[in-house]
Amino acid sequence: MRGIIQPNTNSKELSFTTLPTPAINPSLGEHLIQVKTCAPCAGELLWPKNFPPPNPRELVPCPDVAGVIISGPEDSPFQPGDEVYARTNYIRPGNAREFTIGLTDELAHKPKTLSWVAAAAVPVSAETAWQILFIHAGIAGDAEADLGTAQDAWKGKRVLVTAASGGVGMWVVQLATLLGAEVVGTCGTANIALVQSLGAKEVLDYRSTNIREWAEDPVKKVDVVIDCIGRQSLEDAWWTVRDGGVVLSIFQPPKQVCPAEYTGTDVKDVFFVMEPVRRHLESITKLIELGTCRGMIDSVWPLEQYEEAFKRLDGGHARGKIVFDLSLNQ
Repeated sequence: MRGIIQPNTNSKELSFTTLPTPAINPSLGEHLIQVKTCAPCAGELLWPKNFPPPNPRELVPCPDVAGVIISGPEDSPFQPGDEVYARTNYIRPGNAREFTIGLTDELAHKPKTLSWVAAAAVPVSAETAWQILFIHAGIAGDAEADLGTAQDAWKGKRVLVTAASGGVGMWVVQLATLLGAEVVGTCGTANIALVQSLGAKEVLDYRSTNIREWAEDPVKKVDVVIDCIGRQSLEDAWWTVRDGGVVLSIFQPPKQVCPAEYTGTDVKDVFFVMEPVRRHLESITKLIELGTCRGMIDSVWPLEQYEEAFKRLDGGHARGKIVFDLSLNQ
């Protein structure tokens, strides 16, 4: 089968090659999937070096996938011919190949309203946002919250979302707005209207707004910072949170860049790495089919044009997700 692979953990280059079709073990909940579309994640070529897989494996990129079940466990809720999508687990090779493996506990039924390309743009971004709001920010308690509990807890909270037009950020804006939060988003000039359309009450152009000065007005302070970009953006965002609030980042532990002169008190800092969870993605499927939330596609590429696609991804200016469509030929 066709596929792309990272030759070793120290390489940032990829190769287009022929790979063996994977064999599944149904007793472990494995399903063989014909890949229709897949999507990479920003920075993922650094993961094998910085976060080595627990067991050696082929370094196939693209954790997001949409495709058709070929075979699996007899008692699986996903039977041959079913259309599914997922963010598959990092411990296995990714999905930039014609056939891949997905587990029962990470698969979900593809929204009927989405094309193959649109479906591949959803899982990792939407699941990450879901886990931020329903679990890790801790606004609704220490355990995972249901929709009703989360709405009660988030209603009226002020939330700052950095990189609000990015893959994860746009899902945080939509879901936080759905939960009744008052969202402030940061993005570039060209994406202000997009972030407003997703539900943000206020949008800050990071190129022209000094966020520390913006937050000097106590009324503008937020209860929760949700950072999707890290580094200087996260450092600046510390100044916006109220005492007793939360600074959460999916990029790095927030304390790593807390300003030395910061004087806020009782601020909780959170860093986590998302895990693929079937029930979260099935809940997202329902919201998509209701028209409540949507993903966004930056561009679509044949697998053979992986170099140009990853260059676009690494440039940091993609508006939505980069997607590979395996039905396209170079």
